[in-house]
Amino acid sequence: MYCLQAVIVAEPARSRLLDAFEGATLVSLGQNLSLMPVTETRFDTGPLAACSAHGAVAYVEAEYFGGTGTQSAQVWERGETVLGPLHVGEDEPHPADGSPISQALRRLGVLKGDHFDEFDAVGLGRHRGTEDWLSA
Repeated sequence: MYCLQAVIVAEPARSRLLDAFEGATLVSLGQNLSLMPVTETRFDTGPLAACSAHGAVAYVEAEYFGGTGTQSAQVWERGETVLGPLHVGEDEPHPADGSPISQALRRLGVLKGDHFDEFDAVGLGRHRGTEDWLSA
């Protein structure tokens, strides 16, 4: 099983995100990005647009079990949605330009290099659940 619910922020917007979400935990992903695990069932993405005034911000979700699952992503820059919301449901093929999360990461500047995709390039598979990122 794999489950992720997180905000991924580019370095210039990092301090804004910390101001908007008191007590937030950020984990470095490399490539000038940080991940904020989201543990609330219902998460208000409203403040993310304001945070993006200084750098790109993405909200991502993924849930997989036994190789099938769902992915969603949305990206804000300069206070506006610039990608998404994207969603791929269970048993739906990923678009030719990549999974929703990989597309969001690409929009945030991630280079996949020799990795399978942008998801792999920043190591989003290193933890199986959102809460595991809190102890990283």
